Amino acid sequence: MSILISPDTKIIVQGITGAFGAKHAQLSLDYGTKVVAGVTPGKGGQFFEHNGAKVPIYNSVADAAKATGATVSVIFVPPPFAGDAILECVDANLDLAVAITEGIPIKDMVRVKRAMAGSKTRLVGPNCPGIVTPGTGKDSSGGCRIGIAPGYIHKKGHVGVVSRSGTLTYEAVFQLTSKGIGQSTSVGIGGDPVNGTSHLDVIKLFNADPDTHAIILIGEIGGNAEVEAARWIKANCKKPVAGFIAGATAPAGRRMGHAGAIVGGAEDTAAAKIAVFKECGIEVAVTPSDMADALLRSAKAKGVTLS
Repeated sequence: MSILISPDTKIIVQGITGAFGAKHAQLSLDYGTKVVAGVTPGKGGQFFEHNGAKVPIYNSVADAAKATGATVSVIFVPPPFAGDAILECVDANLDLAVAITEGIPIKDMVRVKRAMAGSKTRLVGPNCPGIVTPGTGKDSSGGCRIGIAPGYIHKKGHVGVVSRSGTLTYEAVFQLTSKGIGQSTSVGIGGDPVNGTSHLDVIKLFNADPDTHAIILIGEIGGNAEVEAARWIKANCKKPVAGFIAGATAPAGRRMGHAGAIVGGAEDTAAAKIAVFKECGIEVAVTPSDMADALLRSAKAKGVTLS
């Protein structure tokens, strides 16, 4: 099993004719992902072709979903238009929208969050690397790759990875794969202050998934999402969990990289989050290079074998 997506999920690519969207649509097709439609307003009726695949392009998400049965869309749309691109997914009643776009104005995301309240559609992102459920083929192909994460570093298995940071997601996955440990799903939730899916949302999905046997939770300074997730884990999750918090050397009050990575309160600092992780029984990785080993330590302590 996996969470959010599976190798059978049908995907729409919004912005498939742009350079960035086109490149990652190609990589997803090469991975075996079922990219069944593209959306670029004004280019409906054209096709996106790659290595024998011929993906139809539609003017709207609603048209694409109706014609293909797609339930998920990935958004490679420029920031001024990305908020409306997300809302197109809501209007089309999709299950999931994954917004890769960085730099969406906060006021647009506040409007999007308000409009999405009570809707069927889940949003992952924005400013995120996306989601990967590995397959069983060479370099884990035959799975489902949505976004910009390198598919070949993944390996099918039983560890769930959730992270605010794209590069740290890749680092954790690569460490696991290098040790022969596969992943059920890796989810990059993005580093913006207003996003769709939180650490806790993903942790709950991993906890409920019988095929996810252990979890790596990667956070950073800013906000209290990691603390909220850690306390829920202490109360509800029996699976081995390892964590890493980036930004331990960041000066207070200065934004570091992500728009949401700014210390605003007592629980926003790396030291405070690490302390809560330890209090909640989460094995803490001291450095990014220690994430897979930290999970192995947690698994050993709980008597869980990872492979």
